Amino acid sequence: MVEAGPAAAALTPAPAKGTGSPWPGRLTKLVSVIAAIGVWQLLTANDVRFWLRFDTLPTVTEILTAFGRQLGTDTYFLDLAQSLLRILSGFGLATVAGVLTGIALGRSRVFANVFGPLTELARPVPAIAVVPIAILLFPDDEAGIVFITFLAAYFPIMVSTRHAVRALPTLWEDSVRTLGGSRWDVLLRVVFPGSLPGVFGGLSVGIGVAWICVISAEMISGRLGVGYRTWQAYTIVDYPGVFVGIITIGVLGFGTSAAVELLGRRVTRWLPRGAENAR
Repeated sequence: MVEAGPAAAALTPAPAKGTGSPWPGRLTKLVSVIAAIGVWQLLTANDVRFWLRFDTLPTVTEILTAFGRQLGTDTYFLDLAQSLLRILSGFGLATVAGVLTGIALGRSRVFANVFGPLTELARPVPAIAVVPIAILLFPDDEAGIVFITFLAAYFPIMVSTRHAVRALPTLWEDSVRTLGGSRWDVLLRVVFPGSLPGVFGGLSVGIGVAWICVISAEMISGRLGVGYRTWQAYTIVDYPGVFVGIITIGVLGFGTSAAVELLGRRVTRWLPRGAENAR
């Protein structure tokens, strides 16, 4: 019998990583959520108070009762649709504007000199601080809320796209130009696909910030929407209704963020990644 030497051992394929069943991880996540809900019920049902006053908060059963009651009304779904319409409108506009201006800032020195200082001056201002200006600027509250949502998502998308474009290796562009490619060929074949990972990083951040600002804007100046209804529940001391709104906001934010992440993985499937991240 011939013993395998070091060379043969080196040629032996290593066991693939991350090819196991995903169910243990999913089960762990589910158990952690159930455990947190159980602890909440235990603390609130027993009126526990140790600095934090859980005795003033509704129990899980009270929240579920309020949730079921709201699910039986048309108002809940009308608020849901209104908030989704605002977030999709503002975020969609921010995606187009953020990607285009981010590429322009990363590629054009003239555009960066003219438009760059304006973005850097406006970027540190919280979008929610612009609510009074939006009320004065736009003829109705709806357009103002969409503008606030747009502003909140625009800057993370623009900055991520700009950095991604500037980080692209110049060798890629030189290769295209050597083969006779035009400026548009460079943009379509190098700049845009090469910056996609950074673009989707900005989209992931932007959708979260957009939800924060759209809910805040609805609380301040809205007449419909999940944020408006949550604040209204607080003003009438309907604390289970407040938590129904909070849970709804969390589910909506989780769903839209997951959709952006899924789209990003599908669009950038050509990128090298580990087996664990590819799933």
